[in-house]
Amino acid sequence: MTGDYIPAGERQPKPSDDPVWRLVVIVYLLQALAIPTSSLTALAGVIINYLKIGEARNSWLEAHFRWQIRTFWLGLLWLVIGTVTTFIIVGWFILLGAAIWFIYRVVRGALALNDGRAP
Repeated sequence: MTGDYIPAGERQPKPSDDPVWRLVVIVYLLQALAIPTSSLTALAGVIINYLKIGEARNSWLEAHFRWQIRTFWLGLLWLVIGTVTTFIIVGWFILLGAAIWFIYRVVRGALALNDGRAP
């Protein structure tokens, strides 16, 4: 069986001393805190993403910046749709689904970062 290993994707070393890598970690933490803080920390995270994405250009961390930005905007879209439709029961299900989806995106992205790969 040795020698039959085929890597699933390119892994990058975890550059914990890299300031851009630390920013990605911080934004994942801010996104993780979004649900208990009424999305205020997610807003702070997306602002950081837009201000610092230039520093991640042409690196494997750029994919994480884009992932985090998409997570924010799609989460906001579903939050608005769910909130507007709460007067009919379906809105509560949309909000629940959006929360589960948001948590999934944050966890998937953070695990990929920990593994040194793009989400």
